[in-house]
Amino acid sequence: MRQLDALSSPRFSQISTFARLPFTKDLAGVRAAFIGIPFDDATTYRPGARFGPMGIRQGSRLLRPYNQFVDAYPFDELNACDAGDIDTLPGYIQDTFSVVERGIFEVASRTVPFIAGGDHSITLPVLRALKRIHGKVNIVHLDSHYDFWDTYWGKKYTHGSWLRRALEEGLIKDVVQLGMRGSTFSKDDLVTQKTLGITGFSVVDLKNSPEVVLEKVNSLYGKTYISIDIDVVDPAYAPGTGTPEVGGISSYEFIRFLRSLSVDIAGLDVVEVSPPYDLSELTSMLAANAIYEVMSTLAKGGQGS
Repeated sequence: MRQLDALSSPRFSQISTFARLPFTKDLAGVRAAFIGIPFDDATTYRPGARFGPMGIRQGSRLLRPYNQFVDAYPFDELNACDAGDIDTLPGYIQDTFSVVERGIFEVASRTVPFIAGGDHSITLPVLRALKRIHGKVNIVHLDSHYDFWDTYWGKKYTHGSWLRRALEEGLIKDVVQLGMRGSTFSKDDLVTQKTLGITGFSVVDLKNSPEVVLEKVNSLYGKTYISIDIDVVDPAYAPGTGTPEVGGISSYEFIRFLRSLSVDIAGLDVVEVSPPYDLSELTSMLAANAIYEVMSTLAKGGQGS
């Protein structure tokens, strides 16, 4: 499976697949598959993340075969493909979760899923599927928000409560949160992070002491899932998102961090990309490049540079 050759077929031609890779549901021999989960009914502020997979595919058209910073041809080495989208059920959160769990179980049983959301609630059914395959996994959670609140308006399933549900359901082992910033509901949120056994690094840590953060992340043992809320990046670089927070990391700091990962990757999601709020595809292109960089580290056996 190979990308369309941009020297023969202009990048603005042909149908949109991730990085112009082949679209296929046949995952035999595939080591990495892009899959979309277009769902945003669990958002608590601005909608639009249901268009995230579509936007990320468009934003991936400039991705080329060779990653010079990791010395990898990720698409060739992983025989990567675009496996399409999971058909969600708009208006029905828990029914959608069931569909997502089944769909990701089928994909992740055969290959490593690289998922485009969708709002962050979709990570919960993904983790349910991975638990059935790998047992409990570690999670590296890049975000500007904690996402461990118990309820919103008395409802337990939102994009701000998925992590609390995952911990309650025993889906995950070690949790490392990166990039937290902005105002919170209460000072108690800081206590809750410790009570839940989460290792947290704020945006200050990520900016000023990235080596310390990476040492902790790369020390995780066993299968590790990477969940990226694009709002971990400052809205100056990623404006197309539902709950933007000022004062985040830059796109370069974000990509440099991903290139330095060295964990046993069980899968990855990039969520909360909302193209209706984007400018010149900045956010969609950044999300596409994040997926590319983690595919590159997987192609190199998890050893980035």
